[in-house]
Amino acid sequence: MTLTPRPLPRLRRLRRALLARRRGLAAVCAGLAVLVAVQAQASPPPERVQVLVAAHDLGGGVPLRAADLATVPFPPERVPAGALTRAAAAVGRTAVGPVREGEPITDARLLASGLLDRHPGAVAVPVRIGDRDAVSLLHVGDHVDVLAADPQAREAAVTVASRAPVVALPAARSVDAGLQSGALVVLAVPRDVAARLAGLGVSQFLSVVLVR
Repeated sequence: MTLTPRPLPRLRRLRRALLARRRGLAAVCAGLAVLVAVQAQASPPPERVQVLVAAHDLGGGVPLRAADLATVPFPPERVPAGALTRAAAAVGRTAVGPVREGEPITDARLLASGLLDRHPGAVAVPVRIGDRDAVSLLHVGDHVDVLAADPQAREAAVTVASRAPVVALPAARSVDAGLQSGALVVLAVPRDVAARLAGLGVSQFLSVVLVR
């Protein structure tokens, strides 16, 4: 009687070969995982630039304090031109107009320091004058009367500020040029007059008269 060879030795050899291949693949995968981890640790973090932003909504015409400012990391390609990076460069300076929370503080958004040195007790207030052409005739150092008129009424315009010195004539930002009429003039006035100008600027048409 002829005996057929048992297949067990062949199956065992096949199983050993499969196990060896699995161990090899596992070793390769482990090596790749280690390599990826090492590369991730070796790669430097994305570059960031600390940019000065408004810590909360800011009004125009009021000197900035350290509590009004914060720093936020920005990708270099998103840093606006003229952005400030240190609070010391902004504290004590005055915003030309309102600044939203989180908005970067740029040199164009602030008045130059020292504008009020010749006007003790005054604050710098940005006033939007309805007639842009009239503003183009003004120069820093001029004195103006500010008149307010209700566009819905027939009453004569009233004087709301007298002999207010012009301390700055900010250039219009391109983003604002098509949204708002008129032009900004920064005046040095007492605090109560500044509050009145800010309130009337919302509902009244403001104009200026050059005086000596």
